[in-house]
Amino acid sequence: MRIPAHSVCTAIRDDIVSGVFERGSRLTEEQLARRYGVSRVPVREALRTLESEGFVTTRRHAGACVAEPTEQEAADLLEVRMLLEPLGAARAAQRRTEAHLKVLRGLVRLGQERARRGQGEDLRSLGGWFHETLAQASGSPGLTALLTQLRHKITWMYAVDQPAKPIESWAEHGAIVDAVARGDVERARALTALHAERATAAHRLRRPERVRTSQHAVNTASARN
Repeated sequence: MRIPAHSVCTAIRDDIVSGVFERGSRLTEEQLARRYGVSRVPVREALRTLESEGFVTTRRHAGACVAEPTEQEAADLLEVRMLLEPLGAARAAQRRTEAHLKVLRGLVRLGQERARRGQGEDLRSLGGWFHETLAQASGSPGLTALLTQLRHKITWMYAVDQPAKPIESWAEHGAIVDAVARGDVERARALTALHAERATAAHRLRRPERVRTSQHAVNTASARN
């Protein structure tokens, strides 16, 4: 069975973000096909997608390589996120479903509980799920896709310190959900803008380094969308 190009794309992107492939390193179709246990066709398609997303660049005489973003490009990502996340929250206040609210409230309860217990690693994952769900609640697939891509790139370029006061951070999440639930567009926008501004201060630019982590080959059973 042919492996979908989007599954190969996800695998390559994950390895770029986690540092398996260094910035500037060459990516050959043969190397990637062998690594993920696929043919060169989905690899070729995946590289085109990743180039459009900014993770890969094509160099003369070298072919596909991992991109090497500048510090200014990295800073621009945080600024764009600070503009788009409040927009997503405002739209969520207009378009959210009861299913979205149920998930968001559940995540806030878990986050507040973990914050009280000081379980930092759980909080990082829960925070990611919260913002992903909030974006989905916007009812805008294009905006959701942009925010997802931004999260991938920011994770690639930045290390993020845990909030000094995680309980307060999760109280902010709760306030955003309350505004979204009431349909209060401007309050949802303002609270999310303030939250995004505070979160940005915790980001530290990563210095490129090699991470020797091995991923499983892509296959039909484990491929992720």
